[in-house]
Amino acid sequence: MHRIGDKILHPLHGVGVIEGITEEEVLGQNRKYYIVNLSMKRMTVMVPVEQAEEIGVRKITKSHELEEMIEILKVKTISQMPTNWNRRYKFNLDKIKTGDIKEYAEVFRNLSLKEQKKGLSMGEKKMLENVKSLIVGEIACAKNMDLKKASAYIDEAVH
Repeated sequence: MHRIGDKILHPLHGVGVIEGITEEEVLGQNRKYYIVNLSMKRMTVMVPVEQAEEIGVRKITKSHELEEMIEILKVKTISQMPTNWNRRYKFNLDKIKTGDIKEYAEVFRNLSLKEQKKGLSMGEKKMLENVKSLIVGEIACAKNMDLKKASAYIDEAVH
């Protein structure tokens, strides 16, 4: 269980801080929720406490663990992915939903390399922007650096 003040990562929304824990009645049942401030997106979300792990909510990766992610970005080959763009989109979205920084890195690297070689569909371009935002936010938080430096950090690794 997370506590108020914990920095967490929501797999689809990015880095946030738990500002509170509340109990709400939903469909006749009382449930506890984390109130998470997602400052990069300027929004607050409520995450059911008992489903947080299933959703993929986790603590921010430790700074030293990010080095494994950087090594994934440095690989200059694209991993096995479906060739059909809509299957590839779902395949990558499923990886992002895991909340695993290594999976984010693989999706970012694969889409970046694919973009350099033959371009991406509009959906994949948006996915590339989103997964980069997730990685940049987590690096900035874990390494205590601003977003521009974090962005340059991963761009340098992948290019």
